[in-house]
Amino acid sequence: MSSEDELLSVDYEVYGRVQGVFFRKYTQTEGKRLGLVGWVQNTDAGTVQGQLQGPVSKVQQMQQWLQTTGSPKSRIAKAEFQNEHPIHELEFKDFKVVR
Repeated sequence: MSSEDELLSVDYEVYGRVQGVFFRKYTQTEGKRLGLVGWVQNTDAGTVQGQLQGPVSKVQQMQQWLQTTGSPKSRIAKAEFQNEHPIHELEFKDFKVVR
């Protein structure tokens, strides 16, 4: 497998004004557009968290999107990424909004 074919899994949490601004819906749309799978949900702490899985380059594009773009009305303070590791196969079938 070349590095472009490798699959990556990463957990994320986004801080700032990210609830009540359609952040989860836009995250799901962007994840699907990039061909990623995973999930996104609001937290009780007012952040948005989830997990991304897919080809390394697409996961990196999504990480950049989570740090800088988000939904039109969101104000991202920071995005943190943890537990990044290669995987052999995708653990999800699509990109879900978890309520």
